[in-house]
Formats: sequence, C-alpha cells, structure tokens
Amino acid sequence: MRDVLDAWRPVVDEELERLLPRVVDDAYLSSVFGEPSFEYDADAVGATLTVPTWNLLDRGGKRWRAVLCLQCIEGFGADPQAYLPYACVPELLHNGTILVDDIQDEAELRRGGPALHHEHGVDVALNAGNALYFLPLKIVARNPAGHDVETRLRAWEMIVAELNRTHLGQGMDIRWHNQRPIDVSEAEYLEMCACKTGCLGRIAARLGAVVTEQPVEIERHLARYAERLSIAFQVADDLLDVEHTLEGVEEFGKATGNDVREGKKTLMAVHAAEHAPPDDVARLEAILWAEDNSEAEVREAVEILQSAGSVDYARERAQDIAASAREYLDDVDLEPEIETNLKEFTRFVVEREV
Repeated sequence: MRDVLDAWRPVVDEELERLLPRVVDDAYLSSVFGEPSFEYDADAVGATLTVPTWNLLDRGGKRWRAVLCLQCIEGFGADPQAYLPYACVPELLHNGTILVDDIQDEAELRRGGPALHHEHGVDVALNAGNALYFLPLKIVARNPAGHDVETRLRAWEMIVAELNRTHLGQGMDIRWHNQRPIDVSEAEYLEMCACKTGCLGRIAARLGAVVTEQPVEIERHLARYAERLSIAFQVADDLLDVEHTLEGVEEFGKATGNDVREGKKTLMAVHAAEHAPPDDVARLEAILWAEDNSEAEVREAVEILQSAGSVDYARERAQDIAASAREYLDDVDLEPEIETNLKEFTRFVVEREV
C-alpha cells in the first residue's frame, strides 16, 4: 500500500493545486465563488487562505484519505482519474480540521514546523480552516463528473452529515481535555475516534461509492471499513507518540510526548485509569492536567502507561480494530487487486513508524 500512496500523492497534489491555486486572481475567485458585488481583493484572499493552506500541504502528509477514495472508485471498475476532484474533498476537509484543532489544542508543532497559527496568526489560521470546511462543497456543486441531481444531492447530504458529526467527536475530546479526572470509558473513547477521525475516512470511502452510484448497502459496508481503519489509525498514532518518547526520537513531525503535554485522554490513558494503581492514576492525571511538563514528567507519564500494560493493550486493540475493518470488505464486490490494497492498508496504518 505504501507504493500506492507514493504513486498517487503527486497526482493528488497536482489536483489540489488546480482546485486551490497557490496564487489566486479575480478570475479564479469569480469562477469559484461567484461574481463580486463590488470587488474582490485577490491578494488578501491569497495571503489568508491559499498561502497558509499550502504552507501546511507542502509539509507533507500521506494523502491517504484521497487515495482511499480513489482506490474505492477504481475498485468498482471506474477510472479514478475522472473523479480526482472528489478525492480531494476529504483531503481539504482534513487539513481544515488540522488548522482548527491545533488552535484548540494549543499545539506547537505540525508536520515538522510551527503550527500554522504560530506562523500566520490565530485569526488567519482559523479563517483558513473554516474555509476548508466549505470549499469541498463547491466541488460537489460544480459537478465535475456530470452526475444527475439525485447523485449530487446524495453526495452533498453525506458530506454535510459526516462533517457535522466530526464536531461531536471534537466536542467530546475538548471536554475531556478540560477536566482533570480520567473518567472516560473505552466505548466513549472509540466513539470519539469514530466521529473525529472516522468521519473523514467515512467521507472518503462513501464518496467512492456515491460517485460510482453503488447501492446504499455497499456504501454502508465501505463506511464501516473506513471508520474502523480510521480508528486503528488514531490509536496507532497515539502509540507512535508514546513509542517515540520512549526511544527519544524527535523526527515524528510533532513534539515527542505531545499527547501528554496537551493532556489528551488517549486509549492508553483510559486503560491506565482502570488498571494502574491508584497512586499512579493520580500522578498521571496530575501530569496530564499540568499547564507545562518537563521532559522528566512526560517520560514519567509514559512509564506509567507502560507499566500498567496500557501501551501493549492499545497495540492489540489497534490490530483488532484493523482486522474488523477488513471483514467489512468481504461483503463488497471489488476488483481483487484493489481489495488486497485496501486490506493491506489496514495493516499499514498500525505498523507504520511515522
């Protein structure tokens, strides 16, 4: 699957640049957003929308949501090149959520550089992030594949419903972050992931089904596959943060121990709260709640997670959830090579090292 990602990434980036050019002019703004009532300031739009967005996009990212959409489309026997604009929908949405999440989390780093609100200001980053929630809807409205009204409405309603649900997950995460006790159940944590991370994966897979006009039941199976894939990705992402902290690795693309510094209630923290000795739980809660943490405190929190068996538990759960994702593909009639790729993708997300 890594080869598939590497092959498609430059193609996706080229399409992203077509949809959102690095330099915008009045003609582009009029074609996408309609004729101005008076006069657009293209330089201002570029400085506050395209420049920060491309700052983030140029730092990397696997583009796996876009590639997931394209793989689903190809799996149904359609030409993925003909649907490239749709594959960019979840990618633009994802980067919009990054801009907003980093502000809410007070993150310092993102993809190896300062979080965008530190470089461009909170006002610019927030506005750009919000704009990236809505720009994908323009893609559907412009109907690049020439779909009928029913298919366009189906895509539109799906994207809006899923995007709204992402905010449920973010709201849960924020609430947990703003309270000291770790009183989150594993089921609640997984639901948060299903909403916050899973919905973007679901959009990618569901779009692949919708634009190729698959039955609703097939769309549901792909949605469940993508949801489980995304949850496994999130759990594995949290694991990487811990493992890199233990190993002293600093090339993760964000600060090591970042989840501890941000006070995140990860699956490991939830497990430790239920299985670690009370004194360790109290200490873990204190470290997660602290305004600032020293390197020693970050490592102490990680060692509590490790001694409680929470790191091993999270690794096993990521594998189990990834395996459950593969099961949903058994009821979908896909091209054999694509089915293999999608199943391998579930292994890739939990075995990656970055």
